[in-house]
Amino acid sequence: MSDTPFGFGLPPEEPEDGDDGKKKGSEGGGQGGQGPANPFSGFGLPGGSGGAGGDNPFAAMFGSLNPNDLGAAFQQLGQMLSYEGGPVNWDMAKDIARQTVSQGTADGVKDSSVSPGERSAVEEAVRLADLWLDGVTSLPSGAATSVAWSRAEWVEATLPAWKQLVDPVAERVGAAMGDVLPEEMQAMAGPLLGMMRSMGGAMFGQQIGQAVGVLAGEVVGSTDVGLPLGPAGKAALLPLNIEAFGKDLGVEKNEVRLYLALREAAHQRLFAHVPWLRSHLFGAVEGYARGIQVDTSKLEDVVGQLDPSHPEQLQEALQQGMFQPEDTPAQKAALARLETALALVEGWVDAVVHEAAKPRLTSADALRETLRRRRASGGPAEQTFATLIGLELRPRRLRDAARLWASLTDARGLDGRDALWEHPDMLPTADDLDDPDGFVHREQLDFSEIDKMLGEAAGGSTDKPNLKKDDDKDSDEEGDSDK
Repeated sequence: MSDTPFGFGLPPEEPEDGDDGKKKGSEGGGQGGQGPANPFSGFGLPGGSGGAGGDNPFAAMFGSLNPNDLGAAFQQLGQMLSYEGGPVNWDMAKDIARQTVSQGTADGVKDSSVSPGERSAVEEAVRLADLWLDGVTSLPSGAATSVAWSRAEWVEATLPAWKQLVDPVAERVGAAMGDVLPEEMQAMAGPLLGMMRSMGGAMFGQQIGQAVGVLAGEVVGSTDVGLPLGPAGKAALLPLNIEAFGKDLGVEKNEVRLYLALREAAHQRLFAHVPWLRSHLFGAVEGYARGIQVDTSKLEDVVGQLDPSHPEQLQEALQQGMFQPEDTPAQKAALARLETALALVEGWVDAVVHEAAKPRLTSADALRETLRRRRASGGPAEQTFATLIGLELRPRRLRDAARLWASLTDARGLDGRDALWEHPDMLPTADDLDDPDGFVHREQLDFSEIDKMLGEAAGGSTDKPNLKKDDDKDSDEEGDSDK
């Protein structure tokens, strides 16, 4: 996937027929070999490859269309221009994600329905994983059900979470579109602004749909990005992608499936029994998005030259990148909070899964390192996050967080370690990841005493909270965070 910010550029894993289409468009004389002057080219619509007759606008638009596709093309164009919803056309995103999935991955593997045997294997793997996790964490099972998904089912199930992640960033462009014209012209330009917003929503929908569709061919579960993308309490694995993941590892298929089930089940425990965690993470994403700036000079250039018959001009501007994070202390703090929160989630999962798998799976070390390198080398989670919200995660934080959680296990035991999830202010900060030993052995405020004091306040008690050493068996908290 592209490293450019949210939605600005197609992922490199385009279908082969898409590449062929580009070549055909070049051979047809479209715009000096740079691509066809086809308004459908940026939207995943039929006829995206252009065609002959570059001097004829109708030939450029429809020359390569099969007559049977013409009605569908007009219908989708009408839907694009008539869209009046939020900053992203999510109906278009869903359609394009499904189309991308149906085309298959770059290695030619097509999506397929989950067989009864695969479904049973996933259910058994999650059940066994939960049994193993019982001995390495104080958090109980969080998976009320376990499911095996096809790629298309993953798209359907995760789109609501993508919407929550992406809309705050897309709102920035929507607002900027209304600001690029002088105020006295905005009233007169109402129809144009409406069309721009419709096209902007379609552009975001197209790019997000493409990104999510490609990601559906790579993920192995519902928590690959460290966020709960699927429905609450539902542990999900993708058998087809698990098989592709383990193909060249030289590890038995059952072990690969079980290790990945351990990771999925561990994520489910965390999100099910830390009630504030989901809103904390998504809130951190939104806080970071609020600090994103839109390069209005680029947008102004597009608006000044916008040709309604060439909506791909807007896409080209988006592909060049219009998002820049604010270089302010507040934005840097927002980025640190988000990166640290995600690292703490992934580090905890890494630590508890390793503790559960190490005595039981001969390939535990190899699988752990494979997954770590997959993340560090720009795997699907980091790259998709960078594509959709302009954020590049720092993989080194995962290893730092895993070491910190392992040290806490040694120093405080399972209960003391897991009790840190009781409140976000108890979690380590980015500085603590740099100095895990200092955090582990630091004197901490006993939050349980604060709760007791607040509960007794109505009765006139003036007892003050105690400070306890973290090696005290009753100390199960952390309290120095600037989150």
